[in-house]
Amino acid sequence: MTNDKPVIVQSDRSILLETDGPAFSDARDALASFAELVKSPEHIHTYQLTPLSLWNAAASGMSAEEILTDLTTYSKYEIPQNITAEVEEQIGRYGRLKLYKQPDTDQLVIESDDTMLIMEILNQKSVQPYVTGSPDMKRIFVKPGDRGNVKCALIKLGFPVEDLAGYTEGTPLKVELRDQCISGRKFGLRKYQQESVDAFHAGGTNRGGSGVVVLPCGAGKTVVAIGALATVKTHTLILTTNTVALRQWKNEILDKTHLTEDELGEYSGENKIIKPVTLATYQVLTYRKTKDGPFMHFGLFEEGQWGLIIYDEVHLLPAPVFRATASLQARRRLGLTATLVREDGREDDVFSLIGPKKYDVPWKVLEKQGWIATAICSEIRIRLPEGERYNYAIANKRTKFRIASCNPAKIDMCKHLVDLHKEDNVLIIGQYLDQLKDLSKKFEAPIITGRTPNGEREKLYKAFRTGEIKLLIVSKVANFAIDLPDANIAIQVSGTFGSRQEEAQRLGRILRPKSDENVIARFYSLVSRDTSDQDFSVKRQLFLTEQGYRYEIKTDEQVYAGEVE
Repeated sequence: MTNDKPVIVQSDRSILLETDGPAFSDARDALASFAELVKSPEHIHTYQLTPLSLWNAAASGMSAEEILTDLTTYSKYEIPQNITAEVEEQIGRYGRLKLYKQPDTDQLVIESDDTMLIMEILNQKSVQPYVTGSPDMKRIFVKPGDRGNVKCALIKLGFPVEDLAGYTEGTPLKVELRDQCISGRKFGLRKYQQESVDAFHAGGTNRGGSGVVVLPCGAGKTVVAIGALATVKTHTLILTTNTVALRQWKNEILDKTHLTEDELGEYSGENKIIKPVTLATYQVLTYRKTKDGPFMHFGLFEEGQWGLIIYDEVHLLPAPVFRATASLQARRRLGLTATLVREDGREDDVFSLIGPKKYDVPWKVLEKQGWIATAICSEIRIRLPEGERYNYAIANKRTKFRIASCNPAKIDMCKHLVDLHKEDNVLIIGQYLDQLKDLSKKFEAPIITGRTPNGEREKLYKAFRTGEIKLLIVSKVANFAIDLPDANIAIQVSGTFGSRQEEAQRLGRILRPKSDENVIARFYSLVSRDTSDQDFSVKRQLFLTEQGYRYEIKTDEQVYAGEVE
């Protein structure tokens, strides 16, 4: 045993990594290549070997031998034999099936030397709709347009396809990065941002060009996308969560590249302009006149000669866009997210249709490097008033959660916290509109909901950024892709049950680096004590502590007595 080694590999496929010691950083970087980071609190980080994490590694070119060498290099103890077998088995599965285009006919073909595997696949009902048979029991012909669908079906059978069919280059576009932003600040990709771009592009080989980059909110995922755009240099379609986010993307591209207004188009509910770089919202792409009618704007995917499609907040990808993306496998695809967790468990669809995870950095690592703000998370448990206690006791499950979430005592706690942070830039975030409207009246503060016109939203966000407004009340429309760099206090009054995605995004609103490096970001979550609100908060709390954030729990009495830092 060598006690200075930081890794313990366990037979249940979990891997423990000690954070103290000189080998931590090297071991962390090695593990990130082939294992999934499960949690990263202060002293011990936990990773998990999964088929998907190993297929991600294989897709990036890693061999089983390289993975086992890394584990042996950093492990205190001998690697369990079942782990060695699992790594060899799963890595061996990737590439047994290869998908390519026949050069003479452009016919899509799945190929394998294993005739029994070909026979097994041909007899799978989930695969049969996408193939037309086999001429020689070594190849399977894939129907045109079903390149993505067949990959999805096969990964669910445990046989990921190595996609070597290549990409259409798209219409060329000259894209150059600025050395200095329009705002006057020097500009250049940070080390981890450049590594993200390089991992995605992979030198332009068939191993590159599709995949997901995972970086925390505030770490500059938009800049990574701009770096990819400047590397690929082609007409590009960028998909965003809403119109406000779309326009923030547009401003970032203009600020950091030499592209002009005339080269950028907006395809939203308000405008339908296609340009060499077109920014569209998921909402407009999934619009249809009737519930069962056709999607009116899916033609956008084919109307431009796109060489690259960028998916912002890829973990939110709507099911219809998943389906559309299945037919877009000839385009390079970059997904961006702060957390690849999908509450519907469709991470394997992201792998098949967008591409494998190409780059991931733990949140606390970037915090220590100063690229995102230092944050402290506090859960404040608040008693339900007696009258609400009775209503809660007799309510059904869903109504119980709403009563607990909208506890009127939370308004008084908000008042206390806002007074405590009157010199700070405060966001109050919630789920229920009636609750948010009551807060808006209480504080005479502006409110942004899904019904707020885009022009008004942009005006309020700008006023908050410039300091004209110090308190802003927002619904879940502000969960995603909103740039409010000076927000340093977030008060969450209600949320979507135990959603880990939502918790990550809401914390992300206050993680952008501050002009004053001494400013500590504070994330308060107000929870009704001894209710389902508290039960669901446990799941959200676990997510934050797994990311390594300090998480304190206080009662309302303690907070009013001044026992919160």
